[in-house]
Amino acid sequence: MTLAFRIADDQLAWTADVVLIDINALPPGSDLSYIRKLSGRTGILMLHDDHMDLDPYMCAGACGAISKRESTENTISAVWAVATGNRELSKGRPSPPEQSKTPGASLSGREEQVLHQISHGLTHGQIATRLGISPHTVDTYVKRIRTKLGVGNKAELTRAALLTRAS
Repeated sequence: MTLAFRIADDQLAWTADVVLIDINALPPGSDLSYIRKLSGRTGILMLHDDHMDLDPYMCAGACGAISKRESTENTISAVWAVATGNRELSKGRPSPPEQSKTPGASLSGREEQVLHQISHGLTHGQIATRLGISPHTVDTYVKRIRTKLGVGNKAELTRAALLTRAS
């Protein structure tokens, strides 16, 4: 994983998986345009002081925000979440991995079916055919599953499916 901090040379930021930006280090007036510019190319995690309005930064494209007072462990968890594509970070404290949701605990029956098919290595098109639904619907179920389980990729989805079967 490549990590970049707010830097003068924007070229490095284009190759980073995650950019950490201290809200106080941004020049007034151009802060949101800078975030919009970067957000199309990399994940952005905002570092903030407590009690700040983070909505403008999130709307501009930041993936998450974490207080500068957070523990190193929570900050690393937030960076990994952004790097793996998790766009469901809270504006404050991210959940540490050990507090993540139990696999399968809140999935609907159809979501469990889709997750089971993914664990067998099927594509979204194959799952759609087997379940008699459209590939777009499968995509929607997969997005919901990822959000509910807090996972970011197919490997993590497969692991969650296997853990669900083992329990």
